[in-house]
Amino acid sequence: MMDSKKAKLTLANGTTIDLPIIEGSLGKPAIDISALSENGYVTYDPGFMSTASCDSSITFIDGEKSILLHRGYPIEQLAEQCDFLDVSYLLLNGELPNESEKNAYVGEIKKHYLLHDQLNSVFKGFRRDAHPMAVMAAVVASKSAFYFDEMNVYNRNHRRLSANRLIAKVPSIAAWSYLYNLGRPFNYPRNDLGYAANFLNMLFSSPTQAYHLNPILVRAFERILILHADHEQNASTSTVRLVGSSGANPFACIAAGIASLWGPAHGGANEATLKMLQEIKNENRINEYIERAKDKTDSFRLMGFGHRVYRNKDPRAEIMRKTCHEVLSELGLENDSIFKLAMKLEKIALEDEYFVEKKLYPNVDFYSGIVMRALGIPNSMFTAVFALARTAGWIAHWNEMFLDDNLKIGRPRQIYKGKTQRNVPSGRNVSKY
Repeated sequence: MMDSKKAKLTLANGTTIDLPIIEGSLGKPAIDISALSENGYVTYDPGFMSTASCDSSITFIDGEKSILLHRGYPIEQLAEQCDFLDVSYLLLNGELPNESEKNAYVGEIKKHYLLHDQLNSVFKGFRRDAHPMAVMAAVVASKSAFYFDEMNVYNRNHRRLSANRLIAKVPSIAAWSYLYNLGRPFNYPRNDLGYAANFLNMLFSSPTQAYHLNPILVRAFERILILHADHEQNASTSTVRLVGSSGANPFACIAAGIASLWGPAHGGANEATLKMLQEIKNENRINEYIERAKDKTDSFRLMGFGHRVYRNKDPRAEIMRKTCHEVLSELGLENDSIFKLAMKLEKIALEDEYFVEKKLYPNVDFYSGIVMRALGIPNSMFTAVFALARTAGWIAHWNEMFLDDNLKIGRPRQIYKGKTQRNVPSGRNVSKY
């Protein structure tokens, strides 16, 4: 039971514990259960669906009402009125930058654009067909070998410098991971281009041919970055915080986040969505796959529909849906077979009683994968783009963690169900070697 300040918990032995109730500025109240271990108990919460591991002022999500706020600003307004570096600054500092702050921040990011020349050798250590995410995770981690003198995580200035370096350099690392696959020369960043335009130019230009930066396409890519910049305590962000709680250097923490993001249930969902569309191939087979999705005995799942947090529509999805149609119209791709298939699937999902009842609406991954394919970004780079965007959120949470007076190294508990104590059989021979 619960009053305005305490929750009372009665244990099996009759002991009653008063547990403090913590309330944030938005969202559900939390019960502080830290006193349980003193009484010989732990909690069991698979997937941490009912567990708050920290307090944070960065991002708020209300999955029932389809609300996503960054530092209090609705994602719809940020996607419409800001660029990615505005949002990056906001996540890290708590406020949108004014003109002078923005100019200083952009200048600081551009100052750190270039990668150390010796990283060329690091890239050459990989097979040419290595997945860009494998390369990204390794190269980001390797950065700790270049900046070890300025990585005191308890030094605010060192954290700020590390944050700027990561946000500046991850686009080049992502682009080079792809260019290495193709055997093409590495393109260097350009200080005369904005953040989104710079990445697209590195990805698609070559020494023999310049890349035409279409402002509609650049703005579409900017929205992809903004919509993926942060999403509260998801698997990869929680990974960054958990690794960071040990005092690990920031490059190792972000590399761990990249590894977590790679999973198809997390950042790999947009790549998996396009693979699914390519498997369906044409509109005549849609009903077959729809029925398979409804069949509980079939392991097939429609990728890009529904969301673990949002019980109604994903607020990012509508922004991406609008962007998707703008891009397809600009490029004259409305009749492309994959895009037509995607739009047909979208229509069915929005009207079919089964999907409507279960609120399996198209999510941001469904549309962002379509947009990136239209931009010419290959499937293998979808999750790398996600990692590029999410670096801003990861580094903001990593920095916030060190401002918390209650910071402790992460150490989840478990329910042990293995063998009870037993003895090794006597008479075993130990190898001499």
